[in-house]
Amino acid sequence: MRLHDLRHCAATLSLAAGVHMKAIQTMLGHSSYQLTADTYTSVLPQFEKAQAEAPVQLVPRKTKARQPSGETSVPKKISDEAAA
Repeated sequence: MRLHDLRHCAATLSLAAGVHMKAIQTMLGHSSYQLTADTYTSVLPQFEKAQAEAPVQLVPRKTKARQPSGETSVPKKISDEAAA
């Protein structure tokens, strides 16, 4: 394993742990934010998914009404008229 591999691993793990990209750029001594972002965001595909889902989270959704657990939509008692 090369020293460069350890450096790359540390940067990738830092990014996965939530360290801000600007902090990683500074830690690595990269001259530009873009270089760091281009190098390390492609390594972790979950960032692409998170970026695609972020706008969706802003849109309110109508939720379906749920029945409390254990209850059914069928009445428990059958009326006398229905039984006759």
